[in-house]
Amino acid sequence: MNKPDIAIVGGGLLGRLLAWRAAVGGLRVSLYEAHDRLGGQATAWVAGGMVTPQAEAVDAEPELVAMGRRSLSLWRGWLPALPKPVHYSESGTLLVWQRTDAGEARRFATLLRTRDPQANYQCLDAQQLAAKEPALENRFREALFLPGEAHVDNRQLLPVLADALDGLGAECHWNRRVEDAELPDASLVIDCRGKSAKSRWKEVRGVRGELVRLHAPGIELRHMIRLLHPRYSIYLIARPGGNLVVGATSVESDDCSPVSVRGALELLSAAYAVLPALGEARILELDCDCRPALPDNRPAIRYTPRLRLLEVNGLYRHGFLLSPAVVEEVLTILPQFLANPDSELAASPRWPSLGARKAALAGDRPSSPDGKEVLICR
Repeated sequence: MNKPDIAIVGGGLLGRLLAWRAAVGGLRVSLYEAHDRLGGQATAWVAGGMVTPQAEAVDAEPELVAMGRRSLSLWRGWLPALPKPVHYSESGTLLVWQRTDAGEARRFATLLRTRDPQANYQCLDAQQLAAKEPALENRFREALFLPGEAHVDNRQLLPVLADALDGLGAECHWNRRVEDAELPDASLVIDCRGKSAKSRWKEVRGVRGELVRLHAPGIELRHMIRLLHPRYSIYLIARPGGNLVVGATSVESDDCSPVSVRGALELLSAAYAVLPALGEARILELDCDCRPALPDNRPAIRYTPRLRLLEVNGLYRHGFLLSPAVVEEVLTILPQFLANPDSELAASPRWPSLGARKAALAGDRPSSPDGKEVLICR
């Protein structure tokens, strides 16, 4: 049997999405994942599935925002091609705040106008807010609406991607952990292990995210809701079946232990402040995980010729926002390395910050056998 063109190590969101699109493109693909096909151990399992480039523009670099907009377009085109439907909505984001936190809203709007030339938002009064989101009637005097932003049901998506790979004949090795010294036999190996790749990529760190899943069948949200608050910045997202996801932004910590009492109280108290009707909701789950990040909080690609190893990491808390754009970029450069495994990683014409640059810390980066520095796709 011929060896695969690519072997992808790590079957979370990025690994599954890359494997699927590569198989759609006609490549022979094998996927290795340390856990099961459901995806319950993946970082993407503990996520809101948000694709919100405008909301992120306040903190993210312009190029990441542009990548997010590209991902929006790709999600729109890719999801209908899956073998089963996955819940996806582009209904937009509503940002709300308490009267005492009006300064946070002014700051957000100012930064958005300054940092995103394509910013498109609407200021709503109480009446307009109630018409757009009846669940918030009489709750807030003002709101900002960011149209077109999306969310995808992460827990539907992961197993459906596994089904898609089966349908395309890809080799999926579930519950199969791959060690650094035992890479699969393939023309090219792609490491998408995220935080599990820290043994090879020393700069990878964890950024903790927490969420609570609620069952609230009497509450219908038409949009994603974000609370602007100097400390308790949360989001609320509706899921099919009367469920809601309530999540926090991020905490600089590698700690993946269960949610603390204080963390749970902060999440639930902030959610209750937005929607008091949640007082009768049922708590289905409290969970957390650590997202993989690099020092500059940007994704990166690097290549080691002697191992025929391409590594993709550092999506930070932007997994659903950036994964399609990153996958598209990886698929663009794959033919180069499949045709000539000894070639160097070149700069990206589409995303300049993903262009090649020399390693700053040789001790944390692989080097080629002839002593030349390996270029990093950043």
